[in-house]
Amino acid sequence: MSSELTRLREVMDKLRSPGGCPWDAEQDHKSLLKFLLEESYEFTEAIEDNDREAMLEELGDLLLQVYFHARIAEEDKDQPFNIDDVARTVTDKLVRRHPHVFSDTVVKNSSEVLENWERQKAVEKGRTSAIDGVPLGQPALALVTKLLYRVSKFDYKLDLDTSLNLPEKIDEDKLGALLMGLISQAVEKGVDPEAALRSAAKSLILQIQSQEAR
Repeated sequence: MSSELTRLREVMDKLRSPGGCPWDAEQDHKSLLKFLLEESYEFTEAIEDNDREAMLEELGDLLLQVYFHARIAEEDKDQPFNIDDVARTVTDKLVRRHPHVFSDTVVKNSSEVLENWERQKAVEKGRTSAIDGVPLGQPALALVTKLLYRVSKFDYKLDLDTSLNLPEKIDEDKLGALLMGLISQAVEKGVDPEAALRSAAKSLILQIQSQEAR
């Protein structure tokens, strides 16, 4: 571990230990969740603004969250783990999920890499459904996008409303404008776009479950 990562671990330990910071000592995994989300959004904004200094700072804030959660996890009486366990787990996963780099598996392109990744993940976690492992509490747009990505790997016959046809060639800016237009109309009509899309996501989940039950 580099000297600075070791120093971060030591600082976090001192803040969390008796005689350290009262606020840090009071936190738990749940109380820190909002900060993890905030820092993720702030890093996203830094990337979108191409602000290198902000990216550096926000990555540090994200790293702090990892070290903070790992330090809290050390105190668990039943299943403790620390930052070394976290690093080992993700390193082992990277090696295992990249057999084309660390073993003799041959892939033609990045698409095959992703397919192998999803296949290995499904086996490792014993997943039997396209829904398994999808965080259902995430924002509706991200949820629907992930669900549709998953079902694209299966030959499911889904009843999707495709009456609004997009042009064959469309970029992110144009699509964003169209989505904003739909949201604007929904707001004008008193419809909550997030709730509406979440409702559609629930219907999609039911369709997926129906297909898999056959």
